[in-house]
Amino acid sequence: MLYYLFEYIEKHYHLSGAGLFQFISFRSALAFVFSLLLSTIFGKKIINFLRKKQIGESVRDLGLHGQLEKSGTPTMGGLIIIMATLIPVLLFAKLENIYIIILLASTVWMGSIGFADDYIKVYKKNKKGLKGRFKILGQVSLGLFVGIMLYFHPQVQMKEKLHPDQIVIENTNKTPKVFGDAEKSVKTTVPFVKKNQLDYAYFIKFLGDDYQNYAWLIFIPLVIFIITAVSNGANLTDGVDGLAAGTSAIIVITLGLFTWVSGNIIFADYLDVMYIPNSGEMTVFVSALAGSLVGFLWYNTFPAQIFMGDTGSLTIGGIIAVIAISVRKELLIPLLAGIFLIENLSVMLQVAYFKYTRKRFGEGIRIFLMSPLHHHYQKKGYHESKIVVRFWIVGIMLAVLSIITLKIR
Repeated sequence: MLYYLFEYIEKHYHLSGAGLFQFISFRSALAFVFSLLLSTIFGKKIINFLRKKQIGESVRDLGLHGQLEKSGTPTMGGLIIIMATLIPVLLFAKLENIYIIILLASTVWMGSIGFADDYIKVYKKNKKGLKGRFKILGQVSLGLFVGIMLYFHPQVQMKEKLHPDQIVIENTNKTPKVFGDAEKSVKTTVPFVKKNQLDYAYFIKFLGDDYQNYAWLIFIPLVIFIITAVSNGANLTDGVDGLAAGTSAIIVITLGLFTWVSGNIIFADYLDVMYIPNSGEMTVFVSALAGSLVGFLWYNTFPAQIFMGDTGSLTIGGIIAVIAISVRKELLIPLLAGIFLIENLSVMLQVAYFKYTRKRFGEGIRIFLMSPLHHHYQKKGYHESKIVVRFWIVGIMLAVLSIITLKIR
């Protein structure tokens, strides 16, 4: 909203400094600082309110050291993250931008699913929360919405870099035109590969000459799968103080770099990546989310004064997936969000191997002492602060590797 106010002021009153709001970098910086202040200042008030209403975590006894001491700690802290993200975005972003619209809808959508889950756990005293099929239905519905918007909306386009033989000099400003015309496409970026683009439509060439018209048959189901997988991965990672919030902050900040590069024609040209018009505006949203996560960590690090609950973890995972898909970096998710991946895999492997050995030998055998993976290390006697910091270090290493894929091919 402030963007439009200062745009009006600059246009009609030529006020010095008002033009700064035209720059994504300036508005992103404001969004980060504002969300950080909101989450730290109002976070305490929300914690006190939740504690007063006795909205606390009901902890199952899994035999982990210090676990029962967490019982009664306020949950639904994801409300802090959502509030501190949405307000700066509404203030500083271009609200007509299609990517901002999709992200706002995704935040509210996944936040509602997570809130319903936490509400059932806290008020209905049902530790299972929202039934799994309803969670999956909500995630699939969001994936369907995002997939349809990204595929069919006319504002979602991209420009590919031209071959040197195709580059021409524009007569108007004597500058080379290095990108082709904006077009609808389901191409994505393949990391560590020289010709680093993959067209999903390639997989349905057997449909005939007009196979490009049916690319949504591949693209939309893929979007649904990615959003469901990443949101569940973030949910599983939220098991010890500060792990999900810190890991997510690292991933989100890295994605912010990708949105800025993909939406900036100069950097897209220099780094030889596809230019996605209007996608740079997502940097404002990413900055707000990063600030809210860092502010939330103020209260969520050991010993946690509040847990984010499914309200936060499902929302964060969903947003990360949507941003990655929007800038066509979804194939980087296994690397960038590697912590989420190994947490997910540890549960899947544990369950699958236990069932297999029980069927084969009559007694189930576990791969890990406990899953998800962070609980395995707790069982081995590591303090949760050490586990969290080491996971953060791994997350930073994965983020750096993800960034250098921009040049290493």
